[in-house]
Amino acid sequence: MSGVWLVTGAQGAGKSTVAERLASSFEQGVHVRGGQFYRWAVRGWAHVGAAGVDPWEVRHHLDLRYRLSRLAADEYAAAGFTCVVQDNIYGDDVVRWLDGLVARPRHLVVLRPSVDVVAARDEARRLSTGKVAYRDGFTPAENDRHLATTPAHVGLWLDTSDQTADQTVAELLARADEAVVG
Repeated sequence: MSGVWLVTGAQGAGKSTVAERLASSFEQGVHVRGGQFYRWAVRGWAHVGAAGVDPWEVRHHLDLRYRLSRLAADEYAAAGFTCVVQDNIYGDDVVRWLDGLVARPRHLVVLRPSVDVVAARDEARRLSTGKVAYRDGFTPAENDRHLATTPAHVGLWLDTSDQTADQTVAELLARADEAVVG
């Protein structure tokens, strides 16, 4: 199998773990972390939610990040890999991202555990790794509201509140046809 899978969800939903394990399940699998594209900019990146930053610049950089992950996915798929891209892409941005792909098949997976589970997972991750996903008034509930703007009729939405990452991957593979877009 080749093609592209986009795995999205709130911060703390398990995207990184699920995407890595999903990519590992394919004979030729690649895991692209969309956030890496902004991390490579050593200065001048306009982050979402940053104080005093021009909203146009934020949007411009977000579009660049999404375009780069889409281009990487297309290149890997063209070379015969199944590419799993994991990122915080919500709303109409998901549709634009998928529509811009050349590779086929295209899959969308939206991980949507409960807000309480996301908060608990985020706290556990903060304690174990020091990573802070929610700050400055941005909460798992607000993140979930952003995620909810993604068209619900597109892709496979999963409430993974009671699943391990391995259980989620098994369900994704069993229901892969439901995740196909277009």
